[in-house]
Amino acid sequence: MTLRTVAFRDLEGRLREREPVDAETLGHAARIVSDVRTNGDEALRRYARTHDRLEDGAPLLLGREALEAALSETSHEDRELLERTANRIRRFAEAQRHALESTAIAIDGGRAGHLVSPVERAGCYAPGGGYPLPSSVLMTAVTARVAGVSRVVVASPRPKPVMLAAAAIAGADAFLCAGGAHAIAALAYGTESVPAVDVIAGPGNRWVTAGKKLVAGRVGIDMLAGPSELVVLADDTADPELVAADLLAQAEHAEDALPILVTPSSPLAHQVNVALEAQLATLPTGEVARVAVANGYTVLCDSMEECFAACDRLAPEHLEIMTREPELASRTLSHYGALFIGPGSAEVLGDYGAGPNHTLPTGGGARHTGGLSVLTFLRVRTWMRLDASAAASALAADAAALARLEGLEAHARAADRRR
Repeated sequence: MTLRTVAFRDLEGRLREREPVDAETLGHAARIVSDVRTNGDEALRRYARTHDRLEDGAPLLLGREALEAALSETSHEDRELLERTANRIRRFAEAQRHALESTAIAIDGGRAGHLVSPVERAGCYAPGGGYPLPSSVLMTAVTARVAGVSRVVVASPRPKPVMLAAAAIAGADAFLCAGGAHAIAALAYGTESVPAVDVIAGPGNRWVTAGKKLVAGRVGIDMLAGPSELVVLADDTADPELVAADLLAQAEHAEDALPILVTPSSPLAHQVNVALEAQLATLPTGEVARVAVANGYTVLCDSMEECFAACDRLAPEHLEIMTREPELASRTLSHYGALFIGPGSAEVLGDYGAGPNHTLPTGGGARHTGGLSVLTFLRVRTWMRLDASAAASALAADAAALARLEGLEAHARAADRRR
């Protein structure tokens, strides 16, 4: 299986195909969300039993005691691995949090400022169907805790003990044993067993994405993430075996994952395809990866400048740079969820806890939003305090004049009373 070749001029046609969730899934998810919102635990348990294999009588929500019990039964090696990863994520998130401060300035007649403060309750989703992803538990829940969230609930279907152990290490308060749109609905609206949250974050399949789209506004969400993507920008200095290995690491996520090579080198494109075939032959997840490779493609460009333009137009979730001058490329590129500079900076190392978060925008979303961070769980709230003074009176006069300019007389009269 090899990557198809797409000319730079034909790239726009490929981009028009990208949507975070299809209309049919959205329609089915809307009925699920409405059912859970109306019928609470009864509907949630029904969907969890059908889709998540939740046993009759099993608890929907596990408390901190159950998470600690799972952690106590985790092997010493696995526990240390999870703790090392959590510490790297925590250290990076703490640096982000320290960069975001409340502030105040003098304004006419007084002072104004903003407060940076966390939401009270967060729901952290982690995929758990095909492959349990404790890394996603750590990425979401550790970050929420660093932001200062008071109550953190992790949600994932069919949780294996390692998922519960990761939630314990991350500091989660509870674990919802359900997935898909029904779990998102429970977190957004609350049920008899599941208290409603303020923000829902974390990666998931199309049902999770549809659920998040439907409840956005009722709660905050991090983003609408579609199929996972990796773009490798490479020239004739790149190692084709390394490029192929990284593309396959992305391709094994799911059949709809999108591995893309952007290059000005036709020989490299051919060599990468040869390497893909050879590596797929021995890859245990090759059945899934082959389908994803068939979905992917190579954008063959006439120059590095055209390569830069292609990458920025793609605005991918992950962007690796394997070129002769990676630092120059990094300064030139503008749109990506996360950037991996140089052949040693593998995207998979970011996935598994180098520090930056691996929950990132897809489908071109990087043109308008960034990845999950402490910002996802923080609010910036403004305040002002004005005293009786000439400056405050002048401000009120301007406010009254502007209100009358807009035809809002009650606004003007309220301002006049402060003059």
